This record gives sequence, structure tokens and C-alpha cells, in this order.
Amino acid sequence: MLLVISPAKTLDYETPPKTKIRTLPDYLDDSQELINRARKYSVLDIAEIMQVSQKIAELNFDRFAKWKTPFTPENAKQAVLAFKGDVYTGLDAETFNANDFKFAQKHLRILSGLYGLLRPLDLMQPYRLEMGRKIETDRGKNLYEFWGETITDGLNKQLKKIKSDYLVNLASNEYFKSVKPKLLNAEIITPAFKDYKNGEYKILGVYAKKARGLLSRYIIQNQLTDPEAIKDFAEDGYRFNKSLTKGNTWVFTRKQ
Repeated sequence: MLLVISPAKTLDYETPPKTKIRTLPDYLDDSQELINRARKYSVLDIAEIMQVSQKIAELNFDRFAKWKTPFTPENAKQAVLAFKGDVYTGLDAETFNANDFKFAQKHLRILSGLYGLLRPLDLMQPYRLEMGRKIETDRGKNLYEFWGETITDGLNKQLKKIKSDYLVNLASNEYFKSVKPKLLNAEIITPAFKDYKNGEYKILGVYAKKARGLLSRYIIQNQLTDPEAIKDFAEDGYRFNKSLTKGNTWVFTRKQ
């Protein structure tokens, strides 16, 4: 199986990385093209496009200005260790051992507005560029058009490499829209996590994000390659709910 998750807005470049093993992103030329475009924006432009505060806009204006190649351990950090947030709290890659990192490197991919597709141990420099933002380039009016079929091609390449016909979608809708399902050489399974509230099961953002990370961790640490084994996931009180599951949207529920 190949897993895909979303990146996070929060980053940690202060904590020393757990591993010295590192790789480089496959699409740095594309990233450089986006950086060149982003450098033409003023702080006010960035605030408007990203819908963020002046302070965050200034931070990212500075990040775009400082972004440079080559990536080294001195100016970059492995993606899975740099990202923080609810998904990455559940994933807790800081506690991975060597075998966990090795399996994750083959079976986990992070979708990214700036880098396109990241392996867990790919070095990356700090950024914020959400996939859904309308960044106009020569390739189109937004990042979905900029990346086109590139991300899907990268996923197909890895699916072939690991000899798998299954992709487990643990990304947000915003990021998974960068994947073209009709061109993907795999069956897509989309786990959904629901909590019981006010008499019904609902997807609650923060909890669902953390659960995506927990399931990713479960798959990685148990080195699962058979999708059916996902149904045994029982972390944090979640259980597979056959009655609510429809097709390849596999629902996991819990009552707090």
C-alpha cells in the first residue's frame, strides 16, 4: 500500500532530527519556479492570497527570500520531522526506529503545494503554500494546474516500485484534489474517522486529523501491505464500523 497525507502549517526547525538519513525532493526545479513567482509578491499580496495576518505574511515573505539550493542539514530538515500539527501528532515520527523510517520512506508520501510530493526523509526548507491557493504561473491560475499530472505520475511510479495496487488516502480534500484518480493505477481507499456527538457520528476536524496520523503510524509500524489489515486498527478508541462503511470509504467510529 501507498499512503498519502497532507502537510502542516506548523513547522519545527528547532528540535534536532531523530535520524541523519536524508534524501532530496524529486521536484526541486518546479519548487524553484514557484519560489521565483512567490518572490514577486509583496507582504500585502501574501496576506491577501494566503488569507493570513500581517505577521505570518512577513514570515513567509522572508522564507521565500531565503529559500535556496542546495538543501543541506544546515538549512533544511526531513519533512516528516519538520511538519507539526494534528496529523503529525498522531504519526509521532520522532519515536520511529530505523525500520519504521525505512518502511515509511517506501510507503508514505506527503502532498505539498511547494514540493509536489515529498518522501518522509526528503529535506525541505520552511514554507507555507497551501495547495488550494490561487497562485498564477505560466502553467495555470492555481497550484492544481501548476502540478497537473506530476503528482499522480509520481504516485504511479512508486506504486509500481512497491508492486501495489492500493493507495490509502489520508489527506485532506484540499490536497487530494492534486491527485487525478482516473489516471492513478491503484484502487483508492479513504478511511474516515467519526466521533459520536449529539446522537450521531460526525467527522470532527481535530480528532479526525490526529486519527489519520495514528492510522499512518499503525500501518508503518506493523508494516502492513494488505488493505484488509487496516480494519483491525483500534487506536485511541476507534473501531472499524462496517454498517457506516460505503464502498471504499472505510469508516472508523468511537464514543468518547
